Formats: sequence, structure tokens, C-alpha cells
Amino acid sequence: MLDGVTADQTPDQTPWWTSAVVYQIYPRSFADSNGDGVGDLNGITARLDHLARLGVDVVWLSPVYASPQADNGYDISDYQAIDPVFGTLDDFDRLLSELHARGMKLIMDLVVNHTSDEHPWFVESRSSKDNPKRDWYWWRPPRDGFRPGEPGAEPTNWESFFSGPTWTLDETTGEYYLHLFDRKQPDLNWENPEVRHAVYDMMRWWLDRGVDGFRMDVINVIAKDPDLPDGALTGTSGLGNGYPHYGTRPRVHDFLQEMHREVFAGRDGEYLTVGEMPGVTWEQARLFTDPARHEVDMVFQFEHVSLDHGPGGKFDPKPLDLRDLKASLGRWQTALRDVGWNSLYWNNHDQARVVSRFGDDRTYWRESATALATVLHLHRGTPYVYQGEELGMTNAGFTDLADLRDVESLNHYRHAVAAGTPPEVVLDGIHRMGRDNARTPVQWDASPQAGFTTGTPWIAVNPNHTWLNAQAQYDDPKSVFNHYRRLVELRHTLPVVALGDFHMLLADHPHIYAYQRELDGTRLLVVANLCGSEQSAELDWPEAEVVLSNTGELRWEDGKITLGPWEAHVLVHDQ
Repeated sequence: MLDGVTADQTPDQTPWWTSAVVYQIYPRSFADSNGDGVGDLNGITARLDHLARLGVDVVWLSPVYASPQADNGYDISDYQAIDPVFGTLDDFDRLLSELHARGMKLIMDLVVNHTSDEHPWFVESRSSKDNPKRDWYWWRPPRDGFRPGEPGAEPTNWESFFSGPTWTLDETTGEYYLHLFDRKQPDLNWENPEVRHAVYDMMRWWLDRGVDGFRMDVINVIAKDPDLPDGALTGTSGLGNGYPHYGTRPRVHDFLQEMHREVFAGRDGEYLTVGEMPGVTWEQARLFTDPARHEVDMVFQFEHVSLDHGPGGKFDPKPLDLRDLKASLGRWQTALRDVGWNSLYWNNHDQARVVSRFGDDRTYWRESATALATVLHLHRGTPYVYQGEELGMTNAGFTDLADLRDVESLNHYRHAVAAGTPPEVVLDGIHRMGRDNARTPVQWDASPQAGFTTGTPWIAVNPNHTWLNAQAQYDDPKSVFNHYRRLVELRHTLPVVALGDFHMLLADHPHIYAYQRELDGTRLLVVANLCGSEQSAELDWPEAEVVLSNTGELRWEDGKITLGPWEAHVLVHDQ
């Protein structure tokens, strides 16, 4: 972790990650080396040439720690051990060494809002009310007037991120423990300094091993209001919104500043810290990423990936209005212009595939995949590429409950159907927005199981791998992969991409996304039609060199630009 970005810095004064691109690997689904159907560390190592060819600078590795896998590794039972399904510590060290040899860095997923209920800390904590680790987690007796296990006996009415209440009764002691996510993911009590310093010890252990930083899972919810008050009732579940009592509480800044002092301060090396922060606002993000405050380098915010959520939430999607997207991303660009830094993403392990969600994965698959990539990558910020995104991988099309693996989707189905929603309606929402869409195996080639495994994959391979795969794209200059490769190269070679000022153009146009970047006399224009019909607009811009296009020839006459379906161009003008 270095000092961050302020408006008056020159390119040679800014942190290395301003011109870097990060690639996220979800290990279960990347590459399987031993035929057991689950991706592993040796599989990743064997595919590093793919990342080198793409040109990325950093790999973010989703959890590979020991875990019962209730939430695919985000339920950790030992922070300093590799789960056998992924390999060994020796395998990890080999992967780290091979990445460093290729000039790439590795950041780990830091999941410290909660552990697994099988972590030794929790096993001790639940063993008795007077155990020394009892206060390492959030325990509460039943609500006054209720017996343990009675309906309504939960200490608060909060609703879990994964549906249902956030409290589970432990029969041993007759008390409830808090879990904002699955019942097998009890929340740590960050008010206890012993908890915090155990986490810092673990982080130092990984940094000493050679890792280059951390992506911090839901880090803005670690600070709870110790009174744990009820939340306002939401929807038809009968449960309340607890977010105001645990989301971005003032104490989280104290914790992150302490983490910086204890873990990063005085340590040699170039580290990256990014905090995943559901519900964070741009005002709060300025505080988190202000370099003078020593908290994190950048945050993952969720505003732009919530714009297609309907009245019923994520699983009740609505069409995206491009003007809302421009207003959202533009607002974040402006807000973090003079202090702090943006992270840029469409996809990750929690989001449906962008080409199916915001694009057209049928008629204009290649065009929409590359247009969306162009628009995102050339904003000011650090881009994140999620595995398979660089190939234009699409949603899986799951229609059968038996094909699903994701705990969030399965819990949602159970609770929504029990509440009276027709099963076919629930499945349609999961089909379009479920996290399993992002977790199908990477499509390496057209062979059986897409070259991911020689065995039976833990989740089904997308049938379209016979034509949509890496091998088919490497030597095709117009492929999605090579378009991503050129976008990465532009960030590396043009300072205006990394550090240029940002100005949104055509803010009210319903289909064209256009913006300008400017630095030291160099101007860069990004213009893209994000719909399936031809669009035109008045656009006053000087003659310039076209440095990247995804389709067709640039049509610009008398100050009017015309773009075909999902057509995108990048132009540079030097004064």
C-alpha cells in the first residue's frame, strides 16, 4: 500500500496501480489439474501464459483457504492453510513464484467479517458462555419474553444477505449468534482487540510469504452498532433492514487505520488494498481512499451494478436505462477526481455476466462484449477483469434448480417460494441474475468440458464453449480477447488513460456513451453505441487518430457521428 492519488501529481509520482489492470481468478472454476472436477492452484499455474498474453499486472485470487465450502470458500476454517481441494502451501508458493517471474503481482481475498462455524475460534466460542473466545463473535440471548427457538425470539429482526434472519440458535448455550450471510458464516466481533490483532498477525504472515496485498471482502460491515437495534421492516419477509446498524459505521475507519499501522506501515514493497463495500457512497469512498487517511487504495462500490434491480431486488431485474448508468459512473469519476481512486468493473464472482446482462449475447455477442469493455476500461480508475470476461463468456442459462450450486440462489428460492412467489418466477430471476452464471468453468477450448477438466466438473460447463473459447480467439485479431488485450495495452502506454481528467459527453443520449479524457495536451475520446440499432449524435471534436475500434469504419461528417449497433471507437488527439 502506497500513498494514493491526488490531483496535482504527475505520472511519475503516482502509485503503480494507476496504470495497472487486475485479473480475478475464481479458483474452483479456472483450471483443474488433477481431474477431480474442481479447479486448483496447479491448474492456475499451468494457465499463466494466458494472463501474460492478455497483459494484466495483478491477479486477485478468490479464497483458497481451508474451508467446508458452504459458500465456496468464503467460509474459512483456517486462514493459514490451503484447502486440499485446491492443493498445498507448496503449490501456492509455486504459483506465487511463477506470477512474480512473469512480472505479475498476487493479492489474496481477505475474508474477516466472518469465519466458518468450523473455525477453531468459533468452535471454542460456542463451547460455553464463559469461554475466553466467547466475545470473539456476536452472541445474544433470545428476545425478552421469548424462549430459545420460538418464532420471533431472534435478538434483532435483521434480514441476512442470503435471505432469512441473521441469527441462528446454538443449542449448546441457548443463545443466538450473528451471521450477516449464511448460518455457517458467524460474524467476528471487531470490537474485541484480540480479534483484530489475530487478523493482523495472519495478514503479516501472508505478506511475509510474498503476497502483494489484499482484496477485503465486505470490509465496510465489520463495525456493528454494539446495541444491535432492530431495523426498519422491508418488503414482505417480516424482517428488517439492519444495514444502518452495521454498514459503514464510523468505527470502520478506526479499524482500517489501525490495520494500516499494524500491517503495512514501515513495510518495504508495493502493495494494493481494495475494499469491497456494499452500500458505500461516493462521499464515504472519498474518506476510505484519501491517501492522507491511510485506509485502502480503492473500493468496490455497487451503485452501477444495482441499477437493473427492480422493486423486488436483485432477483427482480428490470431493463437498464443507459442514462442512469452514465449518471452513476460519471458521478463517481467526478467525486474521486481530486482525491482517492476508482475501481472499474462489470463482472466478478457475484455478478451475472455483463454481455448477457447489459449487452446482447446473441445477435451482437462480440460487438456488445467489446463495446462494454471499451466503455469501462478507459475511465479513470483501475480496471478489474473477471475470468472469462476477456473471452465474452455469457450467462449459463440454468433453468433447473438441480443445476444450481450457489447458496445465495438456493436460499432465495426456498424463502421466496415459501412466501408465495411462483417457482417459475423465482427461477427466472435466478436464471438472469444468479451468481452461478459467473462460476461456470473457464472455456479454454472446444473439447469436452471446455478443456477445464478431464473429469466431471463441479458445475456444468456452458454448452456454447464449442465456439466461445480461448483457443478460438487467440489468433483472431477481431476477437473479444484481443480487444481486451489492446485495452490493457492502452492503459499501459497512454498516460492520459491512467491519469487524464474525465468529462462526460452526451449525458442525456439514451443509447450512446461518450466521454473525453485529457492530460497535458493529449485528449482521448471514447464513444460507443450501446444498443442494437443505428444511432447518431452531434459531437464536436477535432480530427484525431483512431487507436481502437471494435467494428466498422468511423462515420463522422459535419460534426455528426453515426454508429452501428454496439459500435465503439477510441480516438486520440495531441495538441
